[in-house]
Amino acid sequence: MAMLRLERRPTPSQFWSRATPLLAVALTMVAGGIMFAVLGKNPVTAIRTIFWDPLFGEFAWYLRGQLLVKAGPLILIAVGLSMGFRAGIWNIGAEGQYIMGAIAGAAVGLAVYPVETRWIFPLMVVAGAFGGWLWAMIPAVLKTRFNTNEILVSLMLVYVAQTVLAMASTGFLRNPQGAGFPGSRNFSNYPAAHNDWLIESAGLHWGGIAALMAVAAGYVLLQRHILGFQIKLSGQAPRAARFAGVNPERLVLICMGLAGALAGLAGVFEVTGPAGQISIDFNVGYGFTAIIVAFLGRLNPVGILFAGLLMALTYIGGEMASTNLGLPSAAIQAFQGMLLFFLLACDLLTNYRIRLKGEAR
Repeated sequence: MAMLRLERRPTPSQFWSRATPLLAVALTMVAGGIMFAVLGKNPVTAIRTIFWDPLFGEFAWYLRGQLLVKAGPLILIAVGLSMGFRAGIWNIGAEGQYIMGAIAGAAVGLAVYPVETRWIFPLMVVAGAFGGWLWAMIPAVLKTRFNTNEILVSLMLVYVAQTVLAMASTGFLRNPQGAGFPGSRNFSNYPAAHNDWLIESAGLHWGGIAALMAVAAGYVLLQRHILGFQIKLSGQAPRAARFAGVNPERLVLICMGLAGALAGLAGVFEVTGPAGQISIDFNVGYGFTAIIVAFLGRLNPVGILFAGLLMALTYIGGEMASTNLGLPSAAIQAFQGMLLFFLLACDLLTNYRIRLKGEAR
């Protein structure tokens, strides 16, 4: 019986590096279709509902506007995470940084309610970035001072942030006029602190602008700045980076801080815009989904832009499939998770060849 073996490539394959995301998407559709069929749904109809109907279906004129609303926070968070991932720094706690940024920004706006001045929203944005940055600094400092594992610490802090969110919703940020119900005041009723639409038909608000700016800045940083060179060098050849004078502790602080600040920005733009208020269920998993977006975009800011739009499409199409076809939300989440699974699996082809045992090179 023929046996397969893996043979390491002398250099990573550029072809498979570019082709892997497309192959992963195709395999996800096939495996997802099988899953939908097992659940008793027409797989072709389910796939069409998720990927086609939001763009070209009956209500596409409205749903296309929601695409950027969903993609904005994913892109913003993923760009920040990609810098650390490129450098071999594994921040898995962006969800917590997203939550803490939203809480910090909302707290600033609610502290001065009902004052109306144009400086309130910019101050909330700064506070949101600072809140996310500060939360990311906890695993960063523990990593640099005590060599703790940033994966575990950043992940565990997500659950701490969720507890703080529950405390804020039912305690220190709860709407005093909310008849005892959890949740803060609604920012849509507070114009000075509301992230209003810039182009409503396109779903564009300041969060979308920030996401596009992050993509442009991330690309310039990686291609034209010495810090980008240090990030790439540290990820590809850590020992060579040390010989080149790269300070690994400084790089951890910079990459973790940048990711935290961008996640915090995503949080404050979301709470002052689409979400509208701090609530117990404010977080919807953007911080975790952004990890898929970062890898699907090959840790490249431009690739992340398109990957974020694709993942946003699965969010919108998944909601349609749940409503119209009766698919459970867990199946949609599993479908999204398949994308990361197949992406990581197919990545093997970038660094290895698959050969039959005994086959000549």
